[in-house]
Amino acid sequence: MIRADQHVVLVGMMGVGKTTIARVLSVRLSRDVWDSDQVIEHRSGRTVRSIFAEDGEPAFRALESEVLLQALASPIPLVIATGGGVVLAEANRRALCESGARIVWLCADPATLVDRVKSGGHRPLLDHDPAGTLQRMMSEREALYREVADAIVLVDNRSVSEVVEAVLR
Repeated sequence: MIRADQHVVLVGMMGVGKTTIARVLSVRLSRDVWDSDQVIEHRSGRTVRSIFAEDGEPAFRALESEVLLQALASPIPLVIATGGGVVLAEANRRALCESGARIVWLCADPATLVDRVKSGGHRPLLDHDPAGTLQRMMSEREALYREVADAIVLVDNRSVSEVVEAVLR
């Protein structure tokens, strides 16, 4: 159950629907959405793709960590949609676990993710072999998502409203 004073943080692989679910949750909970990729793009004036291309993944991950810590520090409860790789940094996992936030891992089969992300050109990590990359990333990240999650919500073959209801339980 989500407390009135508690952030709701959505973690999970790219393409799982964190941004979409966050938007619907924000309406249901009457809270603002903090979408980390969108915040990074707004502040930097560049796309995630251009940050990766020009500055590299480590620079993007540093921005991602900074944005996460700012969101978690907000005194106003937010719905926070993280980037898929936010759990890669131990400091981020620690911050998530110590934040008191309700952390929900949105989980999908890699085949579902491949189908969802095939049309998106804004995911630079998927430029070559999306299916293989997603499978490898899921293998590397599964234990990390599990480490931080208070709840796991499977999204395969579920509507947005079904996923939102599961998150709210």
